[in-house]
Amino acid sequence: MFKKNVVPLLFTAAAVLTLTACAGVQPVAYTGISSASQLTQNRGDDSRKVPYKYTAPVVWSRYTQVVLDPVVVYQGSDNQFGDMKPADRAALADYMNKTFSEKLAARFTVAKQPGPNTLRIKLTLTGAEKTTMLVGQVMHFDLAGNLYNGVQSIRGGQGAFSGSVSYAVEVYDGANGQLLKAYVSKQYPNAMNLPAAFGSLSAAETGLDKGADALVAQLR
Repeated sequence: MFKKNVVPLLFTAAAVLTLTACAGVQPVAYTGISSASQLTQNRGDDSRKVPYKYTAPVVWSRYTQVVLDPVVVYQGSDNQFGDMKPADRAALADYMNKTFSEKLAARFTVAKQPGPNTLRIKLTLTGAEKTTMLVGQVMHFDLAGNLYNGVQSIRGGQGAFSGSVSYAVEVYDGANGQLLKAYVSKQYPNAMNLPAAFGSLSAAETGLDKGADALVAQLR
Protein backbone atom coordinates (compact mmCIF):
# COMPACT_ATOMS: atom_id res chain seq x y z
CA MET A 1 0.00 0.00 0.00
CA PHE A 2 2.86 2.38 0.87
CA LYS A 3 4.53 1.91 -2.50
CA LYS A 4 1.24 2.46 -4.34
CA ASN A 5 0.77 5.78 -2.52
CA VAL A 6 4.39 6.94 -2.95
CA VAL A 7 4.61 6.52 -6.72
CA PRO A 8 1.83 8.97 -7.65
CA LEU A 9 3.05 11.33 -4.95
CA LEU A 10 6.52 11.44 -6.45
CA PHE A 11 5.07 11.93 -9.90
CA THR A 12 2.92 14.82 -8.76
CA ALA A 13 5.78 16.39 -6.82
CA ALA A 14 8.02 16.14 -9.86
CA ALA A 15 5.47 17.77 -12.13
CA VAL A 16 5.12 20.72 -9.76
CA LEU A 17 8.63 21.14 -8.43
CA THR A 18 10.48 20.88 -11.72
CA LEU A 19 8.93 24.19 -12.69
CA THR A 20 11.23 25.87 -10.16
CA ALA A 21 13.81 23.22 -9.27
CA CYS A 22 16.49 24.36 -11.66
CA ALA A 23 16.68 28.08 -11.07
CA GLY A 24 19.58 27.21 -8.77
CA VAL A 25 22.37 29.48 -7.62
CA GLN A 26 23.33 32.20 -10.09
CA PRO A 27 26.98 33.34 -9.77
CA VAL A 28 27.77 36.99 -9.04
CA ALA A 29 30.81 39.18 -9.72
CA TYR A 30 32.32 38.22 -6.36
CA THR A 31 33.64 41.32 -4.66
CA GLY A 32 36.51 39.53 -2.94
CA ILE A 33 38.41 38.38 -6.03
CA SER A 34 41.22 40.50 -7.45
CA SER A 35 39.63 41.07 -10.84
CA ALA A 36 36.15 41.96 -9.55
CA SER A 37 36.35 45.61 -10.68
CA GLN A 38 37.26 44.57 -14.23
CA LEU A 39 34.54 41.99 -14.74
CA THR A 40 31.60 42.98 -16.89
CA GLN A 41 28.33 41.24 -17.61
CA ASN A 42 28.62 38.74 -20.42
CA ARG A 43 25.91 39.22 -23.04
CA GLY A 44 27.12 36.43 -25.30
CA ASP A 45 25.58 33.05 -26.02
CA ASP A 46 27.60 31.47 -23.21
CA SER A 47 26.28 33.84 -20.53
CA ARG A 48 24.35 31.03 -18.82
CA LYS A 49 27.62 29.44 -17.73
CA VAL A 50 29.90 32.50 -17.84
CA PRO A 51 27.85 35.46 -16.56
CA TYR A 52 30.82 37.79 -15.98
CA LYS A 53 34.12 38.09 -17.80
CA TYR A 54 37.09 40.23 -18.81
CA THR A 55 39.39 39.62 -21.77
CA ALA A 56 42.41 41.53 -23.04
CA PRO A 57 43.78 41.12 -26.59
CA VAL A 58 46.09 38.11 -26.33
CA VAL A 59 47.97 35.78 -28.67
CA TRP A 60 47.74 32.66 -26.56
CA SER A 61 50.10 30.66 -28.75
CA ARG A 62 53.06 32.67 -27.47
CA TYR A 63 52.60 31.14 -24.03
CA THR A 64 54.21 27.74 -23.61
CA GLN A 65 54.33 27.34 -19.82
CA VAL A 66 51.86 27.64 -16.97
CA VAL A 67 52.00 28.15 -13.22
CA LEU A 68 48.82 27.16 -11.39
CA ASP A 69 48.35 28.69 -7.95
CA PRO A 70 46.77 26.47 -5.28
CA VAL A 71 42.98 26.63 -5.49
CA VAL A 72 41.49 29.08 -2.99
CA VAL A 73 38.14 28.46 -1.27
CA TYR A 74 36.36 31.80 -1.35
CA GLN A 75 35.54 33.23 2.07
CA GLY A 76 33.70 36.40 1.06
CA SER A 77 30.23 37.10 2.41
CA ASP A 78 28.87 36.75 -1.13
CA ASN A 79 30.07 33.15 -1.42
CA GLN A 80 27.50 30.65 -2.68
CA PHE A 81 28.19 27.51 -0.70
CA GLY A 82 25.00 27.73 1.33
CA ASP A 83 25.21 25.26 4.20
CA MET A 84 27.87 23.09 2.56
CA LYS A 85 30.29 21.80 5.18
CA PRO A 86 33.92 23.02 5.16
CA ALA A 87 35.10 19.44 4.56
CA ASP A 88 33.05 19.23 1.36
CA ARG A 89 34.33 22.60 0.20
CA ALA A 90 37.90 21.45 0.80
CA ALA A 91 37.25 18.19 -1.07
CA LEU A 92 35.97 20.11 -4.09
CA ALA A 93 38.97 22.46 -3.98
CA ASP A 94 41.33 19.46 -3.98
CA TYR A 95 39.45 17.92 -6.89
CA MET A 96 39.54 21.24 -8.76
CA ASN A 97 43.27 21.57 -8.27
CA LYS A 98 43.89 18.04 -9.53
CA THR A 99 41.58 18.29 -12.53
CA PHE A 100 42.73 21.69 -13.78
CA SER A 101 46.39 20.75 -13.25
CA GLU A 102 46.00 17.62 -15.38
CA LYS A 103 44.11 19.39 -18.17
CA LEU A 104 46.51 22.34 -18.32
CA ALA A 105 49.52 20.00 -18.37
CA ALA A 106 48.24 18.57 -21.65
CA ARG A 107 48.52 22.05 -23.25
CA PHE A 108 51.44 23.67 -21.40
CA THR A 109 54.72 22.79 -19.75
CA VAL A 110 54.13 23.13 -16.02
CA ALA A 111 56.56 25.62 -14.45
CA LYS A 112 57.38 26.26 -10.82
CA GLN A 113 57.92 30.01 -11.12
CA PRO A 114 56.33 32.71 -13.29
CA GLY A 115 58.49 34.03 -16.12
CA PRO A 116 58.56 34.87 -19.85
CA ASN A 117 56.07 33.04 -22.07
CA THR A 118 54.37 31.76 -18.93
CA LEU A 119 50.80 32.10 -17.74
CA ARG A 120 49.96 32.34 -14.05
CA ILE A 121 46.46 31.07 -13.31
CA LYS A 122 44.49 31.67 -10.13
CA LEU A 123 41.41 29.57 -9.43
CA THR A 124 38.90 30.45 -6.73
CA LEU A 125 36.13 28.05 -5.73
CA THR A 126 33.25 30.39 -4.95
CA GLY A 127 30.21 28.16 -4.48
CA ALA A 128 28.61 24.79 -5.03
CA GLU A 129 25.27 23.03 -4.85
CA LYS A 130 24.88 19.40 -3.87
CA THR A 131 22.56 17.12 -5.77
CA THR A 132 19.43 16.70 -3.66
CA MET A 133 19.66 13.15 -2.39
CA LEU A 134 16.96 10.72 -3.54
CA VAL A 135 14.95 13.41 -5.36
CA GLY A 136 17.82 14.16 -7.74
CA GLN A 137 18.03 10.49 -8.68
CA VAL A 138 14.26 9.95 -8.86
CA MET A 139 14.00 12.76 -11.40
CA HIS A 140 15.87 10.55 -13.88
CA PHE A 141 13.26 7.79 -13.59
CA ASP A 142 10.09 9.78 -12.99
CA LEU A 143 8.24 10.54 -16.23
CA ALA A 144 7.83 14.28 -15.61
CA GLY A 145 11.36 14.65 -14.27
CA ASN A 146 12.87 12.77 -17.18
CA LEU A 147 10.93 14.93 -19.63
CA TYR A 148 12.11 18.10 -17.91
CA ASN A 149 15.73 16.91 -17.90
CA GLY A 150 15.45 16.06 -21.58
CA VAL A 151 14.40 19.61 -22.39
CA GLN A 152 17.15 21.02 -20.16
CA SER A 153 19.69 18.80 -21.89
CA ILE A 154 18.77 20.27 -25.26
CA ARG A 155 18.87 23.82 -23.86
CA GLY A 156 22.15 23.28 -22.04
CA GLY A 157 20.40 23.89 -18.73
CA GLN A 158 20.83 22.38 -15.29
CA GLY A 159 19.05 19.14 -14.42
CA ALA A 160 16.26 18.94 -11.85
CA PHE A 161 17.65 19.03 -8.30
CA SER A 162 21.15 18.55 -9.72
CA GLY A 163 24.29 19.93 -8.14
CA SER A 164 26.64 22.51 -9.66
CA VAL A 165 29.87 24.36 -9.00
CA SER A 166 30.74 28.06 -9.27
CA TYR A 167 34.24 29.47 -9.49
CA ALA A 168 36.41 32.32 -10.74
CA VAL A 169 39.36 32.07 -13.12
CA GLU A 170 42.05 34.75 -13.38
CA VAL A 171 44.84 34.43 -15.96
CA TYR A 172 47.93 36.65 -15.73
CA ASP A 173 51.06 37.18 -17.77
CA GLY A 174 53.77 35.49 -15.72
CA ALA A 175 56.43 38.05 -16.60
CA ASN A 176 54.66 41.37 -15.92
CA GLY A 177 51.57 40.36 -13.92
CA GLN A 178 49.10 41.83 -16.44
CA LEU A 179 45.60 40.43 -16.20
CA LEU A 180 44.85 38.74 -19.53
CA LYS A 181 41.56 36.99 -18.85
CA ALA A 182 39.12 36.62 -15.99
CA TYR A 183 35.68 35.16 -15.67
CA VAL A 184 33.14 33.76 -13.27
CA SER A 185 31.61 30.43 -14.27
CA LYS A 186 28.94 27.99 -13.22
CA GLN A 187 29.24 24.42 -14.46
CA TYR A 188 27.07 21.33 -14.07
CA PRO A 189 26.58 17.98 -15.81
CA ASN A 190 24.38 17.45 -18.82
CA ALA A 191 20.85 17.16 -17.47
CA MET A 192 20.59 13.58 -18.76
CA ASN A 193 23.87 12.46 -17.16
CA LEU A 194 22.58 9.72 -14.84
CA PRO A 195 25.91 8.70 -13.20
CA ALA A 196 26.52 12.31 -12.12
CA ALA A 197 23.23 12.22 -10.18
CA PHE A 198 24.62 9.71 -7.70
CA GLY A 199 26.78 11.11 -4.92
CA SER A 200 26.13 14.51 -3.43
CA LEU A 201 29.31 16.04 -4.92
CA SER A 202 29.41 14.10 -8.20
CA ALA A 203 27.59 16.78 -10.18
CA ALA A 204 29.93 19.50 -8.91
CA GLU A 205 32.96 17.35 -9.76
CA THR A 206 31.62 16.73 -13.26
CA GLY A 207 31.14 20.48 -13.57
CA LEU A 208 34.81 20.99 -12.69
CA ASP A 209 35.83 18.48 -15.36
CA LYS A 210 33.86 20.48 -17.92
CA GLY A 211 35.25 23.75 -16.60
CA ALA A 212 38.85 22.58 -16.95
CA ASP A 213 38.24 21.51 -20.54
CA ALA A 214 36.61 24.86 -21.29
CA LEU A 215 39.56 26.82 -19.89
CA VAL A 216 42.14 24.88 -21.90
CA ALA A 217 40.09 25.35 -25.07
CA GLN A 218 40.12 29.13 -24.53
CA LEU A 219 43.91 29.24 -24.15
CA ARG A 220 44.71 27.65 -27.52
